[in-house]
Amino acid sequence: MAIKSLIINPGSTSTKIGVFEDETLLFEKTLRHSTEEIAKYGSIVEQKDFRKEIITACLAENNCDIKSLNMIVGRGGMLKPIPGGTYEVTDELLADLKVGVQGQHASNLGGILAREIGDAIGVPSFIVDPVVVDELCDEARLSGVPKLPRTSAFHALNQKAVAKRYAKEAEKDYERLNLIVVHMGGGVSVGAHKEGRVIDVFNALDGDGAFSPERAGGVPTGPLIRLCYSGEYTQQEVYKMVVGNGGFNAYMGTNDMREVENLVNNGDPKATAICNAFVFQVSKDIGSMACVLKGKVDQIIITGGIAYDKNVMGGLREACEWIAPMTVYPGEDELLALVQGGLRVMRKEEEAKVYA
Repeated sequence: MAIKSLIINPGSTSTKIGVFEDETLLFEKTLRHSTEEIAKYGSIVEQKDFRKEIITACLAENNCDIKSLNMIVGRGGMLKPIPGGTYEVTDELLADLKVGVQGQHASNLGGILAREIGDAIGVPSFIVDPVVVDELCDEARLSGVPKLPRTSAFHALNQKAVAKRYAKEAEKDYERLNLIVVHMGGGVSVGAHKEGRVIDVFNALDGDGAFSPERAGGVPTGPLIRLCYSGEYTQQEVYKMVVGNGGFNAYMGTNDMREVENLVNNGDPKATAICNAFVFQVSKDIGSMACVLKGKVDQIIITGGIAYDKNVMGGLREACEWIAPMTVYPGEDELLALVQGGLRVMRKEEEAKVYA
């Protein structure tokens, strides 16, 4: 019997939903929310009923009987650090999403909405591989400053999804493979997947690894400290330099890699130099993770929107394919990744993990 599901992926100014029958997408919609609409609410959690009404109205408009659904899966939010996997939205998980134990973010609404809609029609609700997935080995946590431990914050949903996709296509067990997975989007994360666990990863948010379209990645520590105490910038302004206005945004005035690619293809020297530096840094990150895996790398997997860029991919292949063969899954399909996580539990291919 086919399993019909509703997938909910909330963003700051939109809610993306998809209805699937098994892994077949029946329809998807990106429901946009204006700044004025969002501004009415004092917190993320207060947006719940507003977004729920829009979702249920969209289902009705597309002739989808909400009672025909067998499961609801939401994007995971800012929970406590947890191992990767599919989690049932229990009371404990729901409470932490509402509080936002690691911060308030629109993704927190994914599990909240999934649970409320699921409870209303009597079907299970899940989240899958939230950004707080933490499987780091002990050595990876030490930064050199005890008060500044390294943390796991990365594109866990897409990294895990493409790793498992590769394993399935290669007819191998993810839990028996050593993989280096690179997500290149608005942020860049490079992870070492050792036998089903991401034992090390460059923090994709605010402080590790290669720069990206809008993030600075790892920057020289001393100059950063002096910049912070120069008196010229507020804390918020310095943070915006690192997250939001860093990377390609800082050098090129754009975070659209398609614009950068066009400039490179037209021989623009500045764009070419910045793009080469980007490839140089991502390649270094890949090499670092090869050492973490002690040189035993079965495959390098590249994913995310920048994987469509032929110049970037050519540079990465030249620099890194001596380490291991490279498989490329351009773009990302978070809705499909979410439904696949739920289906693995519904089909009893794996057990739902318990949040604690």
